[in-house]
Amino acid sequence: MQKKRAYSWMDNLLINIDQAVQTLVASPTATRERPNPADTCAETKLSTEQSKHAAGLMRVNHAGEVCAQALYQGQALTAHNEHVREELVKAAKEEGDHLAWCSQRITELNSHTSYLNPLWYIGSLAIGATAGLIGDRISLGFLAETERQVEQHLTEHLHKLPLKDHKSRCIVEQMRQDEIGHAHTAMQAGAAELPAPVKFAMTCMSKVMTVTAYWI
Repeated sequence: MQKKRAYSWMDNLLINIDQAVQTLVASPTATRERPNPADTCAETKLSTEQSKHAAGLMRVNHAGEVCAQALYQGQALTAHNEHVREELVKAAKEEGDHLAWCSQRITELNSHTSYLNPLWYIGSLAIGATAGLIGDRISLGFLAETERQVEQHLTEHLHKLPLKDHKSRCIVEQMRQDEIGHAHTAMQAGAAELPAPVKFAMTCMSKVMTVTAYWI
């Protein structure tokens, strides 16, 4: 059996810097491992108002994926168990697909990603690292609750997106299915149920991000 490479602290530092760059400034195809589900969906003519609204919602989704990348990166950095770390890395790869899909769709809608993405990234990285330091079960519980809340947001967006915007809807639906799977995996891996005040605080923080990212 091939022995896993042991990375030095400098290796890990460079890997994490590369992850941050890929998340914040990479082209949409650079971080994508799976085909974009919207590639098989027909493009339809949207009004200026519909296009602007769809772009705002997809910008929120993109900002959420920036947060997810940083959150999982922080958790993986401080995970105590190798299996937990591997699950976090696996989830991050799928979230990377989401990031690329949303970025591509925002470009197609002639809009921009959130200008506050670096802020979301730094804050989420710190939260993820803190959760990982507390313990793997808490870290997994944080992951599961985050995915549940994201799944709720995506369900709401399916109701808010223009019915004619088939491409955005295809992306959001696939993202929603992936988030459900991530939450289920985290629970199976031994995630702890978070206290109600922590869940409430997460909901409030998420609300600030979603409202702000829609416009900025």
